[in-house]
Amino acid sequence: MAQRRPLSLQARSTLAAGMALAAFLGVTGFALDQAYYDAAVAGMRDRLQSYVYAYLAGSDVLRGTKLLPPETLPDPEFNRPGSGLYAVIIGEAPTLHWESPSALGRELAFDSRLAVGETRFDGPIDNSVGRVFVFSQGVSWEVDERKPVTLTVHVAESEQQFHRQVAAFRRTLARWLGALAVVLLLLQIALLRWGLSPLRRMVRDVDDVMNGDAERLPGLYPMELTPLTESLNELIDFGREQLDRYRNTMSDLAHSLKTPLAVLRSELDSERGYDSLRNTVADQSQRMHDIVSYQLSRATASRHQVFSTPLAIEQAAEGIVGSLEKVYAAKRILCEFEIDPDARFYGSQGDLMELLGNLLENAFKWASRRVTLTAHVVKAPRMRRAGLELRVEDDGPGIPPEKVEHLLQRGVRGDERVQGHGIGLAIVQDIIKGYRGTLAVHRSDALGGAAFVVRFEAA
Repeated sequence: MAQRRPLSLQARSTLAAGMALAAFLGVTGFALDQAYYDAAVAGMRDRLQSYVYAYLAGSDVLRGTKLLPPETLPDPEFNRPGSGLYAVIIGEAPTLHWESPSALGRELAFDSRLAVGETRFDGPIDNSVGRVFVFSQGVSWEVDERKPVTLTVHVAESEQQFHRQVAAFRRTLARWLGALAVVLLLLQIALLRWGLSPLRRMVRDVDDVMNGDAERLPGLYPMELTPLTESLNELIDFGREQLDRYRNTMSDLAHSLKTPLAVLRSELDSERGYDSLRNTVADQSQRMHDIVSYQLSRATASRHQVFSTPLAIEQAAEGIVGSLEKVYAAKRILCEFEIDPDARFYGSQGDLMELLGNLLENAFKWASRRVTLTAHVVKAPRMRRAGLELRVEDDGPGIPPEKVEHLLQRGVRGDERVQGHGIGLAIVQDIIKGYRGTLAVHRSDALGGAAFVVRFEAA
């Protein structure tokens, strides 16, 4: 089954923004709808209460037995039968009962009596004329010097008009929120395209590098992309360096093998005896072996790695020193460590082993009794990873300052009587150069011999 292609960053962002926008507008719409509904109910209550006050202001009670309604009703709808707006006034006596013309012929269940000063708002409630909102208020009517008359005024309005009003608001709200959602989504897409434009530009720049139209990623990028582009440029440079190194190594190897091969051919063409030929072949074979070993070591040194796991120093050093103590057991050399627990080498395990191995082997070779290995962290502000300083010292004869540069050349040995091929320190220099480090050689203040100081700056 073909694996489904993941969504693009723009599609993901648009989908996420659309979902968030839908949720936000949904909650906003619900809140606005609820607020409008509550406000409409409150407006209904205030309107019905104002009708009650209008009826009380225009009505009168004769001799405490007869109710006279107002000559002009608060709203013409009270005069139209079945209009949906109803008024009922009831008292203790049958003659103190009045209904608006709109309520004639309809059985309205407005027969409850309220205490003086009590008000009540209900709705929507079921009634014979449908569901209505009802506002009721109990009052006490003073009639001359007679006993006050208690009246209850009920004013009701059908919910149909109320629902039409709410429905109209909801339609308007939905249209506006829908239009707002479309505008915000289009704006979000435009902002995303603008925000992701540096990524598209970086993709084009990478294509130019792959097609050979550019050597590195050019131009300025936002600060969030700067670490990535810097790492990509380092990776591009690293690839070119690797290719150049392999080419140079093969060229150097071919050039270096020309001389021993020429010597062998010359020996074959000569009339010397078998023993001379045998010795020449043995010498030149060993020389070619040394050349190939050196060139392979040089070619396989992996150099600076952009993405690498930090490696602890102490564990690698312990393994190397253990082997060297067996090789140089006769010298009884004491090797001491002073390694910062946080010290790390950012590179390959092989490079670390080659670096430490050659430096420590050189120290063991020349030391009299003591060798020290020191590793410290090199810190710098605002850097992604700390640097490293390695120091290998011995109590041997040391290296005169004027001979340091000569000794570090390929194939040069400090003493021809000491076994070796003179390529160890050259490999060390190649590794250090590949990791953009530095190598310093001077006299050890503590032991009096040579001190090799390797430093990799923070990055």
